[in-house]
Amino acid sequence: MAASPYENNKGLSYPLTKMNFLVSVANVEGTAAFSQVTGIDATVDVIEFRQGNANSLAPVKIPGLVKHGNITLKFGYTLDSAFKTWIQECVSETRGQIPRNDVQIELIDINGGSPQKLATAVTGTRVWLLTNAWVAKYQGPELDAKTSDVAIETVELAYEELIIPN
Repeated sequence: MAASPYENNKGLSYPLTKMNFLVSVANVEGTAAFSQVTGIDATVDVIEFRQGNANSLAPVKIPGLVKHGNITLKFGYTLDSAFKTWIQECVSETRGQIPRNDVQIELIDINGGSPQKLATAVTGTRVWLLTNAWVAKYQGPELDAKTSDVAIETVELAYEELIIPN
């Protein structure tokens, strides 16, 4: 059996790099290629209390509410309208009920495949699922006629629950 190009000479696998990832939004068709995802976190509040008749002077600590920060997605300006429509529906002043969708962030190992084969060459994935996510903030690109940089837009997503299935 041939060794994987991701294994070193001792047969140990290299860790996944953070540069290959996919972001998909449930109920939003089309594509938007993201260059950066930041802010995946969960924090459990610590509740301290002490009963008046306790023998110890130290408080007991118990877990409280789980809180999640917002996720920030940066992406190059895209002509595909489905993702932009979802953003507009969330941040419009004349909106009705905010459309909430599940968002999946997947760290992938393309295992030697080309970018065109990305969807079929995935192995060793790590997934973060954000439930009931909606766009809480949108920031347009910085425009400058003196540079040739990609126009990067920023979207901040609020969500209710973080699920790490694997």
